[in-house]
Amino acid sequence: MARYIGPKTKIARKFGQAIFGDDKNFEKRKNQPPGQHGNKRRGAKKSEYAVQLMEKQKAKYTYGILEKQFANLFDKAHRSKGVTGEVLLQLCESRLDNVVFRLGFAKTRSAARQLVSHRHITVNGELVNIPSYLLKAGDVIAIREKSKSLGVIADALAYKANYEWLQFNDEKKTGTFTTAPERIQIPEDIKEQLIVELYSK
Repeated sequence: MARYIGPKTKIARKFGQAIFGDDKNFEKRKNQPPGQHGNKRRGAKKSEYAVQLMEKQKAKYTYGILEKQFANLFDKAHRSKGVTGEVLLQLCESRLDNVVFRLGFAKTRSAARQLVSHRHITVNGELVNIPSYLLKAGDVIAIREKSKSLGVIADALAYKANYEWLQFNDEKKTGTFTTAPERIQIPEDIKEQLIVELYSK
């Protein structure tokens, strides 16, 4: 299964945002870009293409999606009836690994991806081990009965945030994907229009 396994703090410093979650090393050096010459390159003016490419890379790393998968999602969004950029982010948010993260079953998307691939998560009562599985309105996401005692899940739930498009049942430890979120409900700092412009060239 393809996934990014390179240095995460370095990538976060490149974008100036903790896109992989809490990172003590990033907090120490967040104002210094990676590389030997760090801040010296900050004043260089980026081309329009470079800015668009940077935004696409940020979206890919944020959601943990590799190039081919991301291009396929864009193609699907482009063929839909809605606004392409918004639909692209909605598709990213509808991925099972992202929803597991949003529901608080995991502290990071990479941890959520691992929970899914290690068969700890069910959708509508059926085991699903595909992190890129796209959820539909009404789908119920739950922790497998044998996995409910996992310490990492309990720790993550202690810091759970609430999202309007997800309903969480604290007693059963299940979540319902009620609908794809509107753009205003997605907290990620991504300028999706730049991504659309990049792919439109």
